[in-house]
Amino acid sequence: MAARLLRRGKFVILMALFPLLSVSCADLKQSKPILPIRDYEKMIVGRLDAEYVGTNNCVSKCHAHDKITDDFSHSVHGEQIKPETGLPLVNCESCHGPGSLAIAHLSDDGEENTRLKKKCDTSTFLDIMHLPAQAQSLICLKCHSAASMPVLSHWSAGPHALHDVGCFDCHKLHQGPQQKVSRQQMSEMCFTCHPEVQAENSLFSHHPLREKKMFCVDCHEVHGSTQDRLLRGNTPKETCTRCHMEKQGPFAFEHADVTENCMNCHTPHGSVNNNLLNAAMPFLCLQCHTGHLASNTPGLKQLFVNRCTDCHSQVHGTDTPSPAITGRGTLRQ
Repeated sequence: MAARLLRRGKFVILMALFPLLSVSCADLKQSKPILPIRDYEKMIVGRLDAEYVGTNNCVSKCHAHDKITDDFSHSVHGEQIKPETGLPLVNCESCHGPGSLAIAHLSDDGEENTRLKKKCDTSTFLDIMHLPAQAQSLICLKCHSAASMPVLSHWSAGPHALHDVGCFDCHKLHQGPQQKVSRQQMSEMCFTCHPEVQAENSLFSHHPLREKKMFCVDCHEVHGSTQDRLLRGNTPKETCTRCHMEKQGPFAFEHADVTENCMNCHTPHGSVNNNLLNAAMPFLCLQCHTGHLASNTPGLKQLFVNRCTDCHSQVHGTDTPSPAITGRGTLRQ
């Protein structure tokens, strides 16, 4: 009886609250339109009376930015034109915000402004360089969203974003039409934050970054990845076999560690051992395998301490069985 009354009481309470719950859900479903991007930019600038005037109007009054404008027009940003208007899809105000206040004090004669050394008031623009790294990146991400560049879907949760690295730390939009660091300059740029990698790359055995034959982005997807250390591909082995295709397999006789992770044996950025090995042979192999013993004379056994690959040359795998030991395929043929 008591249990029945308790259930009835809960039912009455739920029925009393149902209209309130219905109203709350209805309120949540109401349309709340998002303001246009330009209105948010005005708020960030702090001046709601600023308006967009176009790059050409700005440059015609202030020729101090002619070189930057020319570089921009030849860049991948400036070359994107709206078919319906013939205007650039991206211009200076796309990043710096509305520019009407910046040229309000200038005359229409750009040559006169140049002669009198009158320049636009850049303090009315977005203070980009003093924004937090995350806010700087949002200015770029409003166009370079996941739809524009799919790898950016991993950006916000990636190690670069989480360590306050922003787009402007790597991309220099005013240093020429390329608007990003060249592949030849890339390693030096990355080394400013990764000095330990620079030190490893100076060791005897290293990938040819110093020789400019490969670059950081050949192995790392800097904008985000599902792998540790921003590696490209789905697995570490897949990253390595993009270049080392002969090691890819599958093989009939496989080395178990090789199928899992190349870094079980190799250190990728540099090593004091040949072939980027983590340790010299035979000590590298002895971490997993016991040493070979041979009977040279009666009553005496000798441990082989030479390089394992002198005999086992196919350490990454092979389809050919060894003639010496049936069922094993790592021995030199």
